[in-house]
Amino acid sequence: MPVPPVTGRLQWTDVPTQLRARLEDALDTPVADTATPAGGFGHQLAAALTLECGRRVFVKAAPDDDPLTPANVHEAAVLAALPPGAPAPDLLGIHSTAGWTAVVIAHLDGPHPDLSPASTDAEQAWALLDKLTSSPAPPSYLAAVSTIPSTAASLHGWDELAADPPADLPAAARDRLQQLVELEALWPAHAHGDRIVHGDLRADNMVRDHHRGVTFVDWAHATTGPACIDAASLAPQLVLAEHVPEDVARLLRDHPATANSPETTTAFLVALAGHWHRDARKPTPPGAPGLRAYQHRAAAASLAVIRLRLS
Repeated sequence: MPVPPVTGRLQWTDVPTQLRARLEDALDTPVADTATPAGGFGHQLAAALTLECGRRVFVKAAPDDDPLTPANVHEAAVLAALPPGAPAPDLLGIHSTAGWTAVVIAHLDGPHPDLSPASTDAEQAWALLDKLTSSPAPPSYLAAVSTIPSTAASLHGWDELAADPPADLPAAARDRLQQLVELEALWPAHAHGDRIVHGDLRADNMVRDHHRGVTFVDWAHATTGPACIDAASLAPQLVLAEHVPEDVARLLRDHPATANSPETTTAFLVALAGHWHRDARKPTPPGAPGLRAYQHRAAAASLAVIRLRLS
């Protein structure tokens, strides 16, 4: 298999000619151009293909022995099983040949949303989360995610950091380290539930489509769990988008997905922050040059919200 690129994603020309031909045959027209959107940390092909007829589709592809291929296949199963009206693109097909697998998804036409206070995109995202988590996941979705263990349930990091606190650990974390360890330890008992969970919600995993509005993409980490997970995950993203932490904490207090489970929400936020603080100090993985810097920023943003919830 190709070595994952150090500075970015695989390109269309890295895909075997047999699979490219298979995709063009399935799409009934040749590919005229490709574009790799900004954002994301995976090294697989993730590109918008423009066909000679003018139509556009989105394709994810990697070798079958690449660790990201099971995630791509999982995402395909999830997209096919989400309930009607879910804020997700349509699955168009999945194709395998020459030791590679490609997932073809409907193209969304628009930019990533603007989550800053000046935009209404964050309000749309919160409204979508309310709709998505207001009722249990349908049986088709439960079946699609049942074979993949939830990575959310295993989030942690404060326990390891407390054993040997790094010198650059922020004072806000160092002063509460034992409390953070104890709250993180509560998370696994709260991690299970019957609601749809996207599992990796941030601006570059959303598109503000010109027709559909804000839509969630990259469902590779989708699972089930309590309703609060995605809303709590969005909180530090809003801080990174320059929302005042006090306003974000108020949103978490009032939003239907989090208001009824404050202990679960806090335990998840603490576990997520610990995961980020720990992983931000690891070596940079191939093909994801911006990942560790992002984790440092996200860890600081989540800690800002946690301090308010614990004060």
